[in-house]
Amino acid sequence: MQRFPPGELPALLDATDLDIVAALHIAPRVPTAVLADVLGMPTSTANRRLARMQQDHLLRTVGRYAWQLITSSNPFELWITSAPGESRAVLEQLLRIPDVQFAMHASGPADIYANLYPLRGSDPEELLTERIPSIPGVRAIDSRMILESAKVGQSWRFQRLADEQVATLEQHRTPVSEPPLRSLDDLSELEFQTMRALGANARVSAAEVARQVGTSASTASRAIRMLLATGAVSPRVEIQPELVGYPLNAVVSIDVRPRAVQSLLDSLVDHPSVRLLSTVTGDAPVSLYAVFAGPADLSRFVLDDLGSRRDVRSTSSVVALRLQRRYWIDRDGHHLGAQVEGVLRR
Repeated sequence: MQRFPPGELPALLDATDLDIVAALHIAPRVPTAVLADVLGMPTSTANRRLARMQQDHLLRTVGRYAWQLITSSNPFELWITSAPGESRAVLEQLLRIPDVQFAMHASGPADIYANLYPLRGSDPEELLTERIPSIPGVRAIDSRMILESAKVGQSWRFQRLADEQVATLEQHRTPVSEPPLRSLDDLSELEFQTMRALGANARVSAAEVARQVGTSASTASRAIRMLLATGAVSPRVEIQPELVGYPLNAVVSIDVRPRAVQSLLDSLVDHPSVRLLSTVTGDAPVSLYAVFAGPADLSRFVLDDLGSRRDVRSTSSVVALRLQRRYWIDRDGHHLGAQVEGVLRR
């Protein structure tokens, strides 16, 4: 796989493509005709550009499942230390576990950082104490339970468009307006299959779902509306960060005084670089995943945004050497692979 240093990435996306990506971050299910009108281009151009990015495996619009519905426990951060020269082999074996939602090669004492989401039917204890530690080449694992997320991936936006464009696109977001589902067992088989279809393609139409599950378009439309309105599925854009100007990805652990945790979360939740923000177990109660244009931006974030706070006692940051999986989608350089099978179970 060919790698490119910052500033020397191939121009796979032009300004028009980037406008489309930015718009989809705001309203992933916006009709293409509306998307074209907001961006000031013919609908045929928007259709062609979006189809090209999808066919070239540069962009996917998927559905994020509410993790409480699909898991058997809270998720975990994993910091894995491999034997010298074994990290690639360890990562390859780790990616064979469908419960691994995110994985990257990282700098620092632990050479692999991963997020483990124990899926329904999986035993978290077995995963953490037997299966993962028994991978040949694993020397140590530091696991930290993710207690609560203040910000998740679909909340992050690629900020590029004008305020009036953003305001128009906001009108085409589906608000979470109904009580959350308690269990996948509450879904009919048709609703369950619709949920699976939305997970694979969050822009799927009611007509397409109807063909897939063998029902009417009106019935499929009701199922889609219910799943989106309850937050069971949340549309999100998947694209490699370097394609939109963020070649440096980092995980930052923050040791902050307990009484100041909420204040810190509140100050970081709208930061343009922060994609994921959570409270976790362990010595550092706050963990975040962020994207940056380069080392200077990461330095300013650590020294200024975090370092200026008196309640932050220390920080520890690592950068991604290779982002291998995010939201159960494996990657090969700039290109997105297939989704991991078997994530949605009941």
